[in-house]
Amino acid sequence: MKLGVLFHPTGNHVASWLHPESQIDAGSNFRHYVELARTAERGKFDTIFLADALAVRGGDLNILKRWPQYMAYFEPVTLLSGIAALTERIGLIATSSTSYNEPFHVARRYASLDHISAGRAGWNVVTSTNPKEPANFGRDEHFGHAERYKRAREFVEVVFGLWDSWDDEALVRDRSTATYFDPTRVRAINHQGSFFKVEGPLNMARPPQGHPVIAQAGSSEEGKELAAEFAEIVFSAQTRLEPAVAFYSDLKGRMEKYGRDFDELKILPGLNPIIGKTKAEASEKHEYLQSLIHPAVGAMLLSAELGIDLTGLPVDEPVPEELIPSDTNASKSGLRIMVDMIRKERLTIRQMYLRYAGARGQRTMVGTPEQIADDMIAWYQASAVDGFLIQPGTLPAGMIEFVDTVVPILQEKGVFRREYEGRTLRENLGLKRPENYFARAV
Repeated sequence: MKLGVLFHPTGNHVASWLHPESQIDAGSNFRHYVELARTAERGKFDTIFLADALAVRGGDLNILKRWPQYMAYFEPVTLLSGIAALTERIGLIATSSTSYNEPFHVARRYASLDHISAGRAGWNVVTSTNPKEPANFGRDEHFGHAERYKRAREFVEVVFGLWDSWDDEALVRDRSTATYFDPTRVRAINHQGSFFKVEGPLNMARPPQGHPVIAQAGSSEEGKELAAEFAEIVFSAQTRLEPAVAFYSDLKGRMEKYGRDFDELKILPGLNPIIGKTKAEASEKHEYLQSLIHPAVGAMLLSAELGIDLTGLPVDEPVPEELIPSDTNASKSGLRIMVDMIRKERLTIRQMYLRYAGARGQRTMVGTPEQIADDMIAWYQASAVDGFLIQPGTLPAGMIEFVDTVVPILQEKGVFRREYEGRTLRENLGLKRPENYFARAV
């Protein structure tokens, strides 16, 4: 079983910053992240993962002041570069958008992180959905959905080319012959495509891993195809076992046409564990966190997911029929979940945000360490997952608790490592190091 962990600054729960055990200044507290990373490394996690957006969230600031997630926090690659110097084995995955970056910037940034960390970097490829982002880059709106994914595919190809523009042996550094690099082992990529024109080569040596590990989270048809072709980790939202098995089979089944084996992709759905010594204690902890959600915050979160304005509506009544989206937009798994909740269960707005807001559509598991471990093993053995992206409700307490109580059970039952297999993220994930495309062609 593979384990990653997503670090929102104070925790994954929407009201985590209000919990007295959370680190309230986490968004700008470097030592906080270092200790989280060290805890994950002590627990032998494969990787930490930092999500990102290129804008603050839109909406009423008087509501957003009660919900600071994604408002003020570190740029992730910069943060992970600092963490790299203070850790040894844990993988370091950050998000960068293909819609509001250039391939050269991303290739150089992640190659640098891979060198700084001695082979532990990963890039989470996103196409951007935050509606506030375009205005920060001279645009009025996002690229269209299909166009975003076409651009993303070409973007990734260019980045791969730039990583491969230097051979592994290109840097000779021989004083006796006054030769720093072998000119026959470095080349321009001369890419000319629909979206990008990039000459190259990259001004950075080939990364230690060949390519940093590629992660992706799209669940649309375009997203799954992109994942099947390029991704090595997929983060997904799966809340029920049967659909998770179907998603796993569907996505892995697409890989053969791209010449890839099933084991070259690890599927890690999100899991939000709420842990107690007893089930009753865990439920009490969860209920306390839920009680911290301000109704206006809950309504705003649902509004963002559904694409409608629920703020100001009575929270103890269902969503008005005329506001329910008719298009369940397959590109947004969160929206599908929300619409199903509205139509099938007729929940009130309050019931909906209590169901959804805490983990933002990811699966919440409330129970003892043994119950959580057994549930994880059941999913793993059912070929629904290759592991999990753990999303602690509060930080640092939730992370420490998971490492100290759940990880030992997974180890005792033989489904999780006791020691790292290697020093790079690829080695620990069991992923092969990619050959250099240009060197292979020569």
